[in-house]
Amino acid sequence: MNKNVLLLLAIVSGLLSCAPEEPTDLTQNNVIPKPVSVTATGKAFRLSEQTKIYVQAGSNLEATAQYLQGKLTPATGFQLTVEAVSEAPSEGIFLTTTNDPELGNEGYALQIDKKLLTLQANKAEGAFRGIQTIRQLLPLSIASSSVQQADWMIPTGTIRDFPEYEFRGTMLDVARHFLGAEDVKHFMDLMAYYKFNVLHLHLTDDQGWRIEIKSWPKLTEIGGSTEVGGGEGGFFTQEQYTDLVNHAAERFITIIPEIDMPGHTNAALASYAELNCDGKATELYTGTEVGFSTLCTDKEITYEFIDDVIGELASLTPGPYIHIGGDESHVTKKEDYIPFIERVQDLVYAHGKTMIGWDEVTLAKLDKRSIAQYWSSAENAKNAVQQGVKVIMSPAKKAYLDMQYDSLSPLGLHWAGYVEVDTGYDWDPVKLEKEIGRDNILGIEAPLWTETVTNRADMEYLVFPRLAGYAEIGWSPTEGKSWDEYKVRLAAHGNQYDTWGINYYRSKLVPWNK
Repeated sequence: MNKNVLLLLAIVSGLLSCAPEEPTDLTQNNVIPKPVSVTATGKAFRLSEQTKIYVQAGSNLEATAQYLQGKLTPATGFQLTVEAVSEAPSEGIFLTTTNDPELGNEGYALQIDKKLLTLQANKAEGAFRGIQTIRQLLPLSIASSSVQQADWMIPTGTIRDFPEYEFRGTMLDVARHFLGAEDVKHFMDLMAYYKFNVLHLHLTDDQGWRIEIKSWPKLTEIGGSTEVGGGEGGFFTQEQYTDLVNHAAERFITIIPEIDMPGHTNAALASYAELNCDGKATELYTGTEVGFSTLCTDKEITYEFIDDVIGELASLTPGPYIHIGGDESHVTKKEDYIPFIERVQDLVYAHGKTMIGWDEVTLAKLDKRSIAQYWSSAENAKNAVQQGVKVIMSPAKKAYLDMQYDSLSPLGLHWAGYVEVDTGYDWDPVKLEKEIGRDNILGIEAPLWTETVTNRADMEYLVFPRLAGYAEIGWSPTEGKSWDEYKVRLAAHGNQYDTWGINYYRSKLVPWNK
């Protein structure tokens, strides 16, 4: 053998020895929220130019497969075709339905072998949730919008996963400061990555009315014309709102619209004089104080107004819920507040929707189908339990995304305290109040109020990285939960945020990757 051949063999051997090793342990992943169960088989599935995405014929998973294709193509540069098949292929990615009661509507099972990755789910939404896990199992550069050079490997093994709570939401206040349709879609895309299934839109408040109501056009003409600090405000047309609803549905997210009442209503009171007890329109408001406004609960026109608003909103909203607010109505007398809530509750059900209200609504007699959102008063939340009403857990001291991380945070408030990343993660909805048990809890929601949020970057800073922790509280089992373990997985997600260009808070408590 001549020297040239020996030299070539040495070079090839050196290159091979420097090649990255296959991942060997699927259990060592950075998936958020943490899956229910993971087993590893020590090899790797490779995504390549030859990989095809197969979908079971007649399974209604083709749109989900197309979504996966759209998420994998930009960074890999691979032209991953989607093909319907009647039988399982021997290689590639295969999306298929199953009949597995444990998985429920949103659960999924991943079987990852060297040649074939199979994603099974009972429903399309379960397959969609599983796709988020596939995205997180691939190298971090899969998040890039341009072609990257990487060995696109996933460790082999199995994952079985399903949510702890059926309701896993976040709220976006577009009333204090208006955030437009593209910002809301961006927010939904990030929610979907973490398997959230509810977006609560706080559409009206003292500072702005953000949804077009055709039968009451001055609500947006006048009430939508400003915001906190005196900006120009804005609103969603009904067509824009429908577009948001459709965008959400494609990601298996339910939109819950909120029309806050009888307080937090100055934008409406400034738009229509007849909604005021004295028949005089109020001045538009651009401050941040709360509790000073109220609809006139004695006037019949008030209920005609509410019926029209709920009716139009219900026709635009395919989801089952309408949120009526009900919080901080300090100038509404209790003897007026209670019958008001009960009458508005009836209007919501008359339009075929389920009523949700902030925890103050439990002062009234609630329909057992109604839902109370615990944000402030444990006593109110206990009232809900005593009435047989389900509770959404949104305790401000733990779950409010608008709370500052610490005293140096440039954005946010701190009336409920500071909520560092570990504080937002390290709590259990079941253990918060002993009278509120697991059977009483529908799920959790992390609200973002926007007194200090003026744009997308502000929104991102307060939401990330805390949103990932709320996703895990809502989805993952509590057994074995540990901040010390979670913060390592979260650190890897910082690379995703960097790639996406997200303005996130780099907490010193998290060992971010350099």
